[in-house]
This record gives sequence, C-alpha cells and structure tokens, in this order.
Amino acid sequence: MSTVDTSVRVPIGGGLLVRRFLVEAARNRVTLGLLVVVPVVFVAIVGGVITDAGELLGGQGGPQAETTTAGWTAGFVAAVAMYFQVRSARAADQRLVLAGLPAARLVLARMTTGAALAVVAATASYLTLVVRVGGLDHPARVAAATVMFAVIYLALGALIGALVANPVNGTVLVLFVWLVDVVFGPAFRPADTLVSKVFPTHYLSLWMMDEPSGHAGRPGDLGWALIWTLVAVALSWMVVAATSRTARTHARTSSSSARGQLAVGTQMGLREISRNRVLWALMVAVPGLFVALSAFTTPEGYETMMVREAGRTVAATFWFPDTHPGLMAPISVGALAAVVGLFTALGARAADRRLALAGFHPVSLLTSRLLVVAVLALVVTAASLTVTALFFEPGQWGPYVLANLLIASTYALVGVLVGWLFGRVGGVLVAFLLPFLDLAIEQSPMLNPDLSTLAHLLPGYGASRVLYDAALTSSFDETASLLIALGWLAMLAALVAGLLGRVVRPARRRPRRGRRPRAAVAILRTSRARP
Repeated sequence: MSTVDTSVRVPIGGGLLVRRFLVEAARNRVTLGLLVVVPVVFVAIVGGVITDAGELLGGQGGPQAETTTAGWTAGFVAAVAMYFQVRSARAADQRLVLAGLPAARLVLARMTTGAALAVVAATASYLTLVVRVGGLDHPARVAAATVMFAVIYLALGALIGALVANPVNGTVLVLFVWLVDVVFGPAFRPADTLVSKVFPTHYLSLWMMDEPSGHAGRPGDLGWALIWTLVAVALSWMVVAATSRTARTHARTSSSSARGQLAVGTQMGLREISRNRVLWALMVAVPGLFVALSAFTTPEGYETMMVREAGRTVAATFWFPDTHPGLMAPISVGALAAVVGLFTALGARAADRRLALAGFHPVSLLTSRLLVVAVLALVVTAASLTVTALFFEPGQWGPYVLANLLIASTYALVGVLVGWLFGRVGGVLVAFLLPFLDLAIEQSPMLNPDLSTLAHLLPGYGASRVLYDAALTSSFDETASLLIALGWLAMLAALVAGLLGRVVRPARRRPRRGRRPRAAVAILRTSRARP
C-alpha cells in the first residue's frame, strides 16, 4: 500500500524572500533612523580627533587616518543589524528549511537583506565624511573600502548570530571585536605591530588610507583585504547554512512584605543572569583583554596632560606606557556595562510585568532591578581593575576604584534606558555610540586638553574627572565633579523608576463611547433569550 504525501510545498523565490525581509525590517522606523543617525554623528564627531589620536599612539595619523571612521561606523552598524537579522528569525528560518526551502536560498536572502541595511549605513558614513573633510584625495578608494568594511562585519554579525543564541553575549562579542580592531588597528597603532596584523581590517585600513604596509607580500594590501572579505563571507555563509538545517529549541527564561519582595526580586534577577555562564566569562575576559592589549601595544615616550593638583590646573608629564592602561580601563567598563544593562532590562521586562500583576510593590521591584544592575557593574569593574593593577599604579587607589564604579553604574543605567526606549537593535547602536564618544573621545585628557561644552553635558563627565585626578595625581581635588557624578546617578535612577512604571503597567483597552463591549452584548443577548 503506497503512502501519499499530502503536504504542499510552495516554491519561494529569493526575490520574494528579500522583499519580505526588507518589509519586516522597515516596520521598525526607529532602527532604520538610527542606521543613518549613528554613522552621521560618529563620523562628524570622531573624525576631528583621529589625527591627534593616531599621532599620539604611534599610528598612521594625518588626515588620511580620518577616512577610516567611515569604515568603522559602517562595519559596526552592519554587524549589529546582521546579528539580529539572523538571530531574531532563527526559528522561522529553520521551519522554512524544514518545509523544503533550500538553505542556500534562505542564507542568500538573509545576507542580501543585511547587505541592503549595511549599504544604508555605509552611504550615510561616506557622505558625512565627504562633507566633513570637504573633498577626498581618493574618493572611489574610500567608497569601496567603506563597503568592504561593511561586508566584513556583516559576515561577522551573521557568524555570531548563527552560533551565539543569547543576544547580550552576541552583542558583547561584536562590540569586543570591533573595539579591538579599531583601537589596535593601523590608524591608532604602528602598522608593523604583530598583534594588529591578525585583525580583519588591518590591510583594508592601510589600503583605505593609501599607506602601504610593506609587509603584505605579493597579494598586496588590497589583495589581502579582498581575501579577508571573501573568507569572512564564505565562512559565515557555511555556518549559517549548516545551523539552519537542524531545528533546535532554546529555553527562554522569562512574600507579602516589602523586604521579602525585595529579596525575592533580587534573587530571581541574579539567578537568571547566573545561568548565562558565557556572559560571566565575557564580563571578566573582555575588559581584561582590552586593558592588557593596550599595555603591550602602547609606544614608548612621554606624554603631557593637564591635571588638577592642589586646587590648580597644571601640565604634568608622564611615561605613557605606564599611564595608558589605567586610562583605557574606563572605556571598556562603560561600554560593557551599557550593553549588559540594556539586555538585562529587556530580558526582565516580561517578568517584571508578571511580578507587578502578582502583587509586587513598585518600590521593591525597582530596587531589586537596580541591585541586579549594581552587581553587574561591580563584576565588570572588578574584572577590569584586576588586570589594570598588573600594569598601572594610580596615584589614589580609593578614588580610582570609586570612579570606575561610578562609570560602570552610570552606563549600566543608561543601557537600561536606551533598551526600553529604542529596543534591541537601536539600543545597541546608541549604547555603542554614547560611551565611546563620551569616555574615549570627549573626556580624554590626551585628546582634549580643554574640554568642550559637549564633554561637560555627557554622563561620564563627573566620574571621568574623578578618575583622571585619582589616576594621575596624589591629592584629591575633584569634589565638585564627584557631586556631579552622583547627581547623574540619581537622575538616571529616577528616569529608570519612571519608565519602569510604564513598562510594568498592563495595557488596558477601553471600550468606545456609545458602544457596549462585545462580551457584554453577548451576555445580554443570552439573558434575553432565556425564558
């Protein structure tokens, strides 16, 4: 007796898939807007300090180094967009493959959709660079290199999206690779540094700046850049296709007294985070590796910076290899704390609503969430300072530790806010942009002897002044800055409290005036029909 397959498989063309994927992506207008806004803001602000930073750290420097900002921005935005493009639709894609759609066609559609989003970011980055510089010596080269940056990081985002299920882990990996690639790339470091040669955009950055490396061999800098691009795309293609063929399910986790509610809420939050062992490993490894790499790659020489000593602003000279690791620590602390705070808030949103419905008092719920964020900030800070202590001796250990804790706590709360306001993709882009511009660029005494007005308005101003005073001097002179940092913490906590009330408030639908609810109409009809 023969069996008949009654299932119906409708052939789906690649063009139709791409159109549907693009329509799905276009529904989130906030994310699409940030794909343009983040590159414009980053290139417009960061471009002006690239020359000074490159010369300071022994990199290529010069106006040509400024062109790399377009590639960096396009690359990061493409990686984040592609990660969530692959990760968020994982279950649906696996069902399509099980229903008969060829995995190669599905991967091609996903990569094409991600490429379209990357082109938006690359175009915004390139046009902003052209407007800022006022004209490029090699416009075609810079445009091609910007697109190649986006393609390499597009492949990286797809690769991580296929292998890393948890969004906070995947985002931290993308952020870590990007930070290391940028900070230790040829724009900031000598081109012949051994560690920088293994980074994916080493040769691409040199070709983009029109600075021959001298160690590329026969393929040349452009040849190696093309090889990196092709290998990245091929590797991500194979991994995404292979992981799409097998359906896997990933588990998702979603006392009457105030003291008891607080204890229960905090315990639940910490238990949820403790299950993510990869996150704990990343929170320890990422800041540690970042500080260690900065210690090993800092060029020898003296650097003069403006500091406050005994109530006066003076110019002091420091041996740069001994000072630089301590100044790099807050950058990794702030960026990682923002990402962790963002996903902690997003992951607990549904649970918070259920707890509120179950009778949790808002104050207990808010306090428990703030305690969880504080624990995460403490872990990130401890991991960074443990490695920093091996390479750096601050002038005042107590204020230095306090300043790092203030930075971590501040940006963890910033991450909570941007997560609730912008969602996952948009929140990651803002969480990347803000601490990098604030801590690495605007607050840096190496790049800005005289702080701009923008630097005074950013969240890291007060804590950064405390940190640099503690790191570089032997007496504490930043009491006012400490009060500013505490004021930022209080303001951010108040904003989190206000938004938490909106997040946990259940949505209620009110019937329109003049019309009875359908349920009431049905009950009335039933009662009238009874004898």
